[in-house]
Amino acid sequence: MEELLQNIKDCRLCEAHLPLGPRPVVSAHPDSKIVIIGQAPGTKVHASGIPWDDPSGNQLRKWLNVSVEDFYDNTKFAIIPMGFCYPGKGKSGDLPPRKECAPQWHKPLFDELKNVELILLIGAYAQNYYLGKLAKKTLTETVKHYNDYLPKFLPLPHPSPRNRFWLTKNPWFQVDVLPELERRVKELL
Repeated sequence: MEELLQNIKDCRLCEAHLPLGPRPVVSAHPDSKIVIIGQAPGTKVHASGIPWDDPSGNQLRKWLNVSVEDFYDNTKFAIIPMGFCYPGKGKSGDLPPRKECAPQWHKPLFDELKNVELILLIGAYAQNYYLGKLAKKTLTETVKHYNDYLPKFLPLPHPSPRNRFWLTKNPWFQVDVLPELERRVKELL
């Protein structure tokens, strides 16, 4: 696992397309029980090199009801984004994760992760990649039907502060999904 993580951190596969240069961000351990698959690091995470080290990460930890120490304990949580490096800025936020990362690195990582019991799919990119044809037409519908994907996967919206409107428009998420998420995480840890 250590060699694989170092190979990922040394990756320069899409270097020419990265405005801030490569700085792959990943965290995993062979004993990880829960895998968090998000989109790609933002500028703050790119600068720190620490996954989910931003307001979205604060919100995600609240949703999981875990301490910072537990969240960054890689024997508990593996953090594997769809794109390992900051992809750049687009018209309405960050660009999508680079398409090279997941096909190159996810399978080798999962081959090393022998104790995974839950995979959190955060955002449409992760959901579409891992659920394929089983994903519903929209992220909202996929998250609403989270029970269809358990016990292996639990789809979630992105915890970005920009998603406040989505959370307000979909109160069932806090009533139905978050208690189930919290229960499963507590059970596994």
